[in-house]
Amino acid sequence: MYKILINRDEEKITIAVVQNGDLVEVYNEKLSEKRLEGNIYLGKVRNIITGMQSAFIDIGESKNALVHIKDIIPKASNVTGNSLEDTSKVNIKDIIKSGEEVLVQVKRDCNEQKGPRVTKDIKINGKFVIFMPYSKFITVSQKIQDENEKERLKAIVKEILPKKYGIIIRTAANGRQKEEIQNEIKMLMKIWNGVLKNVEAVKDKKMAPVRIFDNSGMVGKIITDLAENDLEKIYTNVKEIKDNYVDIEDKIEIVEKPLEKFGVNNKIEPNRKIWLKCGGFITIDKTEALTAIDVNSGKFTGKRDLEKTVLKVNLEATKEIAKQIRLRDIGGIIIIDYIDMENTEDMEQVRNYMIECTKEDRSKVQVMEFTKLGLLEMTRKHIFGRV
Repeated sequence: MYKILINRDEEKITIAVVQNGDLVEVYNEKLSEKRLEGNIYLGKVRNIITGMQSAFIDIGESKNALVHIKDIIPKASNVTGNSLEDTSKVNIKDIIKSGEEVLVQVKRDCNEQKGPRVTKDIKINGKFVIFMPYSKFITVSQKIQDENEKERLKAIVKEILPKKYGIIIRTAANGRQKEEIQNEIKMLMKIWNGVLKNVEAVKDKKMAPVRIFDNSGMVGKIITDLAENDLEKIYTNVKEIKDNYVDIEDKIEIVEKPLEKFGVNNKIEPNRKIWLKCGGFITIDKTEALTAIDVNSGKFTGKRDLEKTVLKVNLEATKEIAKQIRLRDIGGIIIIDYIDMENTEDMEQVRNYMIECTKEDRSKVQVMEFTKLGLLEMTRKHIFGRV
């Protein structure tokens, strides 16, 4: 069961997710820098960079947004999208024109160096499904493994969804009633129709670039993702949240200091170095390209032979690493330098344990093989884009 703690102070909103009593996710959103991820804009193409197969689009925010050709053309696959497509023979100028008005969605937020990344492959998130107006496929979350349940959910969607649209069925739909899922699809299609009406109104008044749809920032995404039976309660000092989410107002309680109430305020600032119970420790260093995690034996010497000592530290470190990458919303490439293991069976045990420990993560995690240098490679998708 989840508790969501939302605290607003003079500078930022802090969101803490507590699962079965443990702090598992923390997010901060500055009031002066509200996240754009998920927002939909009618933008204007300002300039096209042929060599990069990209274009810069004015969306009316502080920085122009970047769109790559793979985020312009229709998806080639319902699994890989366009990531494996060879676009070298396609000229972006044949697809998009300078000065053209385009409807785009922010897929990754801006940072100090770069503007936001946008896509024409628009998605509108619900609790049980993700509605895709420009796709025509129906796919089911990989975390739902029962084939009969997959077919049941697909049949529920097909019964109501026009063939011109697509749907991703989320893990939260597993076991849910037909009416719940179909009602949400109707609601998402209504939102999309509202987007289209807004676009027409904006075009008539020549208002572009302009924001068409506001995704409500972090708070909106977290509540949408978790507002199901697994959500026990939302504790917040932001009174407007109760007004904005009347469908779950019975689960929202206004409290003065939600983070202090559950004792998580002193656990929010992440440290580079984290000690393990066995006496070992891990260090986490984030770079622009990847996150490097180092495992050290520290004070732990063990009472048996060296190999068992190493394995014990590495296994305990694995559990802590899985916890930390979720808590810090670490995404992209992650490289783990474990204490050297001579036994390949030990390495496989550590890898399998990492797969098991990351199953609770709400984001997509892929654990690769150990490299020849003994490094474990993995990737994780951010819950929120990097800022």
